Amino acid sequence: MGRLRGFLWLIAGVFVAALAGGVAFVALSRATAERAATGQILAPQQRVVVAARLVGIRDVLTAEHLEVKEIPVETVPEGAIADVDQAIGRISLVELYPGEVILAQRLLDPNVVSPDGRMALVMADDEVLLAFPASDLLSQVEVLKPGDRVDFLFTHQLPIDRGTGFLPFGQSPGPVAAETGEEAQVETVTFDLLQNVAIAAIVRQVSQEGTPGAPRALLLAVAPQDALVLKYMKDVGATMDLVLRAPGAEGEFVVEPVDLDYVINGYIVPAEGVR
Repeated sequence: MGRLRGFLWLIAGVFVAALAGGVAFVALSRATAERAATGQILAPQQRVVVAARLVGIRDVLTAEHLEVKEIPVETVPEGAIADVDQAIGRISLVELYPGEVILAQRLLDPNVVSPDGRMALVMADDEVLLAFPASDLLSQVEVLKPGDRVDFLFTHQLPIDRGTGFLPFGQSPGPVAAETGEEAQVETVTFDLLQNVAIAAIVRQVSQEGTPGAPRALLLAVAPQDALVLKYMKDVGATMDLVLRAPGAEGEFVVEPVDLDYVINGYIVPAEGVR
């Protein structure tokens, strides 16, 4: 009987000890969780700009490449950019991976001249750099920035073959003759000459005090043949305007040259059946 009573006391002691250990474990776990949650809430946060997707070397950063996050202050690296506008238009010196904090020292500003007098430009091996006058209205109102992609619209006097009603492209050199044997008439035509051209940088006039002024020239990274075409249109005195593409819109737009006949037939003469 004494042995049975001792055995029961032993079991009761083990049970009480296990129960006390369980209570202590739960209490400790709750305290640890509360301390971690409290520390997380009280830890100061800082806004930083991170890569929203993979960015290649020498890519021009756009709004689609970037996003803003808040991270603990103690984890913010030196040189972290806090404002998206400070990164847009800059050139990446290294590959940037999604979620990576954007650092100022890893970017180049294409509008800043280095000590050797050169600018940070994005060019492929098969491209040349062309300086084109910033005489169009879009440049003058300072909407454009490095990295933008634009289309070149020109207006110029071109010979129109009235016998066919089309531009006499593909015909033999020399005066263009209509089917009647007469020389083709010259008419003002507006056309989309080059599409999806990247602006590498913008050169501005500099005052005597050294402050930048109005845009003077657009630096364009283009194929050598396209550079010749743009130079030709500039030299013959064609009127040029630029149109800005939406971010990511790099496909070809199908458009037709516009002359007086196009305007009359498309906008002035009523369509068939309309009174």
